[in-house]
Amino acid sequence: MAAHDIEIRAAAPELAGLVPAERPAIGDSLSDEERILVPAPRRTLRLANGLADFLRDVVPPGHAIAVCNGAEADPTDVELLDVMMRRIPPATLTITVYSGGPEPSPDTRSADDLWALVDRCMREGFLHAVAELGERGMTRTEPGGARWWRFAQRTATALGGLGRRDEARAVWDLVRLTSQDPAMHAAAAYGTAMLDARHPDPAQRDLTRARGWINQAIAISTLLPDPAERAFKLGFDRNGLALIELREGRFGAALSLVESAMELARELGERHPLHRMVLLANRAQLLAGLGHAKEALDDHGAAIAIDPGFPDSYLERGNLLFKLGRQEEALADFERAMRAGPPLPEAYYNRAELRTVRGDTEGALADLGLVIELDPGYLDAYINRAGLLAAADRDEDARADVAAGLALAPGNAHLLTVLGQLETAAGRFAAAEAALDQAVRQAPELASAWGNRGVLRYAAGDLEGAVEDLTRAIDLQPQPALSAPPALSVLSDLYANRAVALRALGRDAEATADERRAERLA
Repeated sequence: MAAHDIEIRAAAPELAGLVPAERPAIGDSLSDEERILVPAPRRTLRLANGLADFLRDVVPPGHAIAVCNGAEADPTDVELLDVMMRRIPPATLTITVYSGGPEPSPDTRSADDLWALVDRCMREGFLHAVAELGERGMTRTEPGGARWWRFAQRTATALGGLGRRDEARAVWDLVRLTSQDPAMHAAAAYGTAMLDARHPDPAQRDLTRARGWINQAIAISTLLPDPAERAFKLGFDRNGLALIELREGRFGAALSLVESAMELARELGERHPLHRMVLLANRAQLLAGLGHAKEALDDHGAAIAIDPGFPDSYLERGNLLFKLGRQEEALADFERAMRAGPPLPEAYYNRAELRTVRGDTEGALADLGLVIELDPGYLDAYINRAGLLAAADRDEDARADVAAGLALAPGNAHLLTVLGQLETAAGRFAAAEAALDQAVRQAPELASAWGNRGVLRYAAGDLEGAVEDLTRAIDLQPQPALSAPPALSVLSDLYANRAVALRALGRDAEATADERRAERLA
């Protein structure tokens, strides 16, 4: 139970007395206004995987569960059932879901009862339930009042987190129509700005509109009468503007805004530790982007010291350490992230990349297999595993991963490149050409697509085309640091392949020069 305390307590809070919190988070002890972090929608998948692991380990074979009213299930519960049925052998636990069952009773809960549920569901990341119950709570409280506002704020935040942006915007609009409270208007302006600034598709972000809303939030927060509330909300809003500056490529302006927010946070004393943690983590990322690695690592360390149970902080620091070539420290951080909470696919994915760099192909494949088991929609895991399998001459396994990945992302250039490599090895040159031509069209800056097409053209007898494609691949391949063996190996192979094509064309001096480059890099 200790290894799954977070998952069990989230799913069944009534068991808290039997399952001590072995990995407490700082947010558990904070006031409502200080709990500013909203769990990502994927947290429920992590909880479901942790519960599946627990049940798979402790339930004796031969048990069964019957689920009634399956059609009425909350999406979070549907996800749990899906994960359990996918990951727990039926011989251990058979799960049958029935659509029928007793008629659900009308919801007659009071606003107080609903608020207790909404608050818990928000803390756990059960965003679908927050959106549904929050809207009910809004109808059972006085519009514009403090209790109504708490429901409205949680509802809009949950809807935004679920990607239901139009519905979230409608709630923020309702706040503006209903309330004359400046703090509510500032928060509504901030929330509306983030709907645009945080859109996962860069093409759909409206950063101009987002800037207008965040400027309105800042203008209102500047006028708030209470000094502590003003310092917190103004810093919060400036941090939001920093995101917009970052999205527009202005790292320096974003850094200045985050540092101004940190200055304001000093006025809060020991209050709002999560706010300080977020600001430190954001400054660390900006400093790293500007090349100030030591200062960035210091900020990551300070963020971790505030909440050692927050796995994202270890992931971010581990990524930076990995880029710096400090592999042992990066590995330690990735594994701390694994232990800090429920199963985290990103941590295993990052460790797989590190193991690949070290030449531990089997370890990397094992990690990528676990990523896909935990999250069958994790596209990059299929891409990387297909590449590793192809390099290990496990062509059929690689082809299966390519097919699974392309089902998720038709036309993905990385997967098409691996497919072209596989078809070339099988001698199916027409199919290889079709895949690699499409890859080059989809991602003209992808060096591996040009390199693999160069190999194909050589195999098909087009020597001039092979040299042309391999030259393009060499030009596109970043010049790696000496601490990046895989990138060095890739560049060495490109020079070696071009040397072969040049030698076949009789361009011996150029071929010799490429051979020397390949040897030096190898």
